[in-house]
Amino acid sequence: MFTVLWLCVCLYVCLCICLRMSIYINISFVWFFRLTLTLQFAPQRLGKLVLGFLERDLQPSCKLACLETIRILSRDKNSLAPFSSRHAIQTLARHAAISLGQGRSTPELPDVEVIVEALKCLCNLVFNSSEAQEAAAQLQLMFGVAERLKQCREPQWNHDVRFFDLRLTFLLTALRVDVRTQLAHELRGAALLADALDATLGLCWLDTYEVARAGEEGQSEVSPLGRMETERAMEILKILFNITFDTSRRKVDEEEAAIYRHLGAILRHSLMSTAEGEDRTEEFHSHTVNLLGNLPLPCLDVLLMPKVQQGSIEYMGVNMDAVSMLLEFMEKRLDRGNKLKETLLPSLSLLTESARIHRETRKFLRTKVLPPLRDVKNKPEVGSSLRNKLVRLMTHIDTDVKTCAAEFLFVLCKESVSRFIKYTGYGNAAGLLAARGLMRGGWEPGHYSEDEDSDTEEYREAKPQGIKNKCIIISSVNVYAITDHVIQPMKLGADGKMTKLEPHDLHCLSQQPFINPHQNEEEEEREGEHSD
Repeated sequence: MFTVLWLCVCLYVCLCICLRMSIYINISFVWFFRLTLTLQFAPQRLGKLVLGFLERDLQPSCKLACLETIRILSRDKNSLAPFSSRHAIQTLARHAAISLGQGRSTPELPDVEVIVEALKCLCNLVFNSSEAQEAAAQLQLMFGVAERLKQCREPQWNHDVRFFDLRLTFLLTALRVDVRTQLAHELRGAALLADALDATLGLCWLDTYEVARAGEEGQSEVSPLGRMETERAMEILKILFNITFDTSRRKVDEEEAAIYRHLGAILRHSLMSTAEGEDRTEEFHSHTVNLLGNLPLPCLDVLLMPKVQQGSIEYMGVNMDAVSMLLEFMEKRLDRGNKLKETLLPSLSLLTESARIHRETRKFLRTKVLPPLRDVKNKPEVGSSLRNKLVRLMTHIDTDVKTCAAEFLFVLCKESVSRFIKYTGYGNAAGLLAARGLMRGGWEPGHYSEDEDSDTEEYREAKPQGIKNKCIIISSVNVYAITDHVIQPMKLGADGKMTKLEPHDLHCLSQQPFINPHQNEEEEEREGEHSD
């Protein structure tokens, strides 16, 4: 619109210069405003005219020209009125060869270019117009698109038709909750799109939950995905994310669990695959990780199911290739440091939940993130190891980031308060412990298996002993005597309020038997020596 007005101003100036007569200036003003008004409403008039042409029996080249005009006009939000009506969406859907509603036959339009152009118009309109979204939902456009998505293995549709079918599906599921629910439940979207992803990646099934690229079975390295296959695969992953975002929060039946395990096996293959270029590969993996975080937690066991092969990362007899890739992806996002909430949390949350429910995963991650503690002179947040980086995140300004980082390390410590403090430091751990009410202990860890004694000689030498702590308490009495009226010690009274701590209170405290805060940890680790 700005370009149109600027053109009008230029025309007006030229007209004034050419006429150079005051008698014609008033006339030129009239023509200027008429031209402005005409150009302002010209797109809408043109839109109605073009839609009228599409109602006629035209040659494919004429239809293509009309649809290209609509595609250009639909980018301007001020020109959407003629195209957002129910009748306009119905006309465009017919030219896109999409059947409207359930059980209706698909219109026959063999010209693929016309179909692609009509799909582009629908994508623009759905993205820019809430009226077009409402019309598409009322016409049950999703049923027609789903029918063509089922034809993912048929050669009659080229890349452009498949891609814009997926793009239209993504926009509808992202912008309309009712369409999202319709695809997820009525149209069984998870199974439908898992099959589409299978066909796009060109997979063959070696076992129930183990896949490989067709023609590349048994190879340690697979060829990168092509550009078109990567684009379609990422659109499918985004749609699946839209329709499964609440799956991890609810219970699923056996049939749904089988579908999600089937999908999880495909996602594992996607995680281990590459695309053309590092940036494209990272984007592909990002969508894969986001979707993995939506799967029901019990279904994540498919990440560990493939057999150990030559070149695989093995731990406790289990293939850890996928877990290692997730850890590498997470650390790469952590090192980048940009928009951690959007880029880091999906992979970090996925690793946390996987470690919580899978013993082998937790133990493998602990060897990588929390190896035996040898550096006892530096603070836990000082250094370049992955543990140091995560501990630094525990005091991040963003609450979600620091909570997720602390939760991950807490799970790797089997939710043991003493072990958590050992690896992160009391100050860094205070936030999570306070949020859970664990500042004074009393927490019963979850159901975790025992680990071996992880205390190194360096840590045993640096571990505070009971006699040292008792000396600290006795010294506090002397400090109080010296700093009377300067530092006022306080205690928690019976009514829950802070009260003054008298000297005799400190004397009684120094006479109490000392309880070693590491006693529970030492007993736990001694028991771990006899466990599996």
